[in-house]
Amino acid sequence: MLKQELNLKLQQKLSPQQIQLMKLVQLPTVAFEQRVKEELEENPALDDQSSDFDDEYREEHDEWDNQNDDFGDDQVIDTSEINIDDYLSDDDVPNYKTYANNYSDDEERSIPYAQGESFIEYLTSQLNTFRLTPEQFKIAEFILGNIDDDGYMRRDVKSLVDDLAFSQNIYTSPEEIENLLTNYIQTMDPIGVGARNLQECLLIQLENKTVTESVELAEKLIIESFDAFTKKHYSKLIAKYGVDDNELRDAISEIEKLNPKPGKSFSSNSKIVEQITPDFTINIIDGDLELLLNGRNVPELKISSAFAEMLDTYKKTEKKSNEQKEAVLFVKQKLDSAKWFIDAVQQRRNTLLYTMEAIMKFQKDYFLTGDETKIKPMILKDISDRIGMDISTVSRVANSKYVTTPYGTFLIKDLFSESLTNEDGEEVSTREIKRILQDVIAEEDKRKPLTDEKLTEILKEKGYPIARRTIAKYREQLSIPVARLRKMI
Repeated sequence: MLKQELNLKLQQKLSPQQIQLMKLVQLPTVAFEQRVKEELEENPALDDQSSDFDDEYREEHDEWDNQNDDFGDDQVIDTSEINIDDYLSDDDVPNYKTYANNYSDDEERSIPYAQGESFIEYLTSQLNTFRLTPEQFKIAEFILGNIDDDGYMRRDVKSLVDDLAFSQNIYTSPEEIENLLTNYIQTMDPIGVGARNLQECLLIQLENKTVTESVELAEKLIIESFDAFTKKHYSKLIAKYGVDDNELRDAISEIEKLNPKPGKSFSSNSKIVEQITPDFTINIIDGDLELLLNGRNVPELKISSAFAEMLDTYKKTEKKSNEQKEAVLFVKQKLDSAKWFIDAVQQRRNTLLYTMEAIMKFQKDYFLTGDETKIKPMILKDISDRIGMDISTVSRVANSKYVTTPYGTFLIKDLFSESLTNEDGEEVSTREIKRILQDVIAEEDKRKPLTDEKLTEILKEKGYPIARRTIAKYREQLSIPVARLRKMI
């Protein structure tokens, strides 16, 4: 037998407006600007006063505004009512409530870059300087297509033979590919291109150098003792080749001048420019900090006055057709969406400023001096508690956004760090410890680099009791190799 029951429960859900706000908050300046452009294209009820219009259109638009004073820029559509006949509001609302601030006067313009020759195209053009048969040219061209961005041909020769047979219907032998690779491709510019590993790449470059005693010793090191050389077993190398420290140092110097990634040295007319657009700017004025939000984060948006005219026309029409009702329902949907988006843009602005201001005050000593040792330990919860927002909101603001300071431009999330307690019982930032670790390693004797155990002792003497495994972790995060690989002669 079925039994009916009534249960009450609370369930937390995000509204579509809240979801839209969270998505906007996490966008950096450039992505947010693109999102606004997409919304303007999709929603005709949204206007952007900062965009450039054709002069003729602007004149017609101004004339239209003069003829429709009742529904100009000073009137806002009230979209809260469902009844279409009561949709328009007669209340006058100030302009600023339908705007989301203005663009910066110094709006950046995109700079076009000329498209140049790619690395593979540059190599292919050099094939024309060789006397090759049509079939050899196709095989060599296929080999070049398998060279990676570093300039290496990392594929197995047999695999190339099979691919040529299946894809190009060209039947060749491993010997032919070896011949084209070593006698033609590996002689191309940049020197070292087409090598199959680092050892071969370095050897090709050494063979193209003027022969000296240092170069000859360097070739022996690469051919006969490459493993010992990479592990910096200098004492073994000195004993094996019967040379002194200076002779070995000169040979190593010749190797250090070589390019381990010849493909990276290629430059063309086209340059990939990675431009960072900061979201915030912090200035120091009379000893106080000033926080500014990038003007591109707050575009000038408002409700389209043309949509107000459409609703007014419908309201004055005595006989309303089904098509008109459907059109007005469409207009209302777009107006609601436009107002939600404008509100979300304004809330995004307030959230960004509110959160960044809390971060700026928390790290005031650092922003005033630029001394990284003064960065306080700070986690997301510290800022969340200060501003009364969720940790996820602070994370969205800090992630992928940049701040410009008198000391450079950097990611906001880099300011967040864990804390450790020194011998005085004070909490210090892990960034401070990493900076001290870098300074200690930079000043070490490269003939006898400091081991992790010795680094642990030195930091303990400076008042930072840290375990050896923690030192090793920080060293790896700073991309500093172990003591043996830092050794020099």
